[in-house]
Amino acid sequence: MQKEKLRTVRKMKGFTQQQMADVIPTDVSNYSRKESGAVSITQTEWSKIAKFLEVPIEEIYEEEEAKIIIENPVFNDSPGANVGNSDFSANNVGYINNELSIEIIKTMQEYIGLLKEEIERLKK
Repeated sequence: MQKEKLRTVRKMKGFTQQQMADVIPTDVSNYSRKESGAVSITQTEWSKIAKFLEVPIEEIYEEEEAKIIIENPVFNDSPGANVGNSDFSANNVGYINNELSIEIIKTMQEYIGLLKEEIERLKK
């Protein structure tokens, strides 16, 4: 998620991404990724940036969009499908937004419970 409020204030005050990177401190490439939303900004970094820009944090702060990356063998459960597969394809990896993450976790917990029951059944 783009940090539009931060970008707008930075540009309005006439600062470059390099100057902002020096404040955090990080390299300009990493700062650019933070401002574009590809890399998260820590609370400490938000504080340093707000102090440098001489604005309250609320004026520039925007929530991070949480992403969960999961490999779901249920969609490809043929024997050996995921063995030694370190190269995740688009079919095996999903990016799930924050609103769905709780439901995904609940579903996965239920699935784990079913697997545990099946393991116990097979042991008998």
